[in-house]
Amino acid sequence: MSDDLIKTVRAFIGEHVRDTELTDDHDIFATGSVSSLFAVQLVMWVERTFGVTVQPADLDIENFRTVNDVVRFVEGRRTAAPA
Repeated sequence: MSDDLIKTVRAFIGEHVRDTELTDDHDIFATGSVSSLFAVQLVMWVERTFGVTVQPADLDIENFRTVNDVVRFVEGRRTAAPA
């Protein structure tokens, strides 16, 4: 995982969590750290920030639950994108 990618995702999510400490494996949805509306905001931010397209099949909470999940999703999309 790219350190810059992790830092970028952590910073964005960290701006929106209600918890005092965010770890990279903190489940932001299960713990109520963010509102459900944030899920939409997060998907849109991922698309704009990293230039990836989130397909309807990608709209699985498992792709966006934690900092590490978002990073894995973005890296997977980048790998799958045609050159």
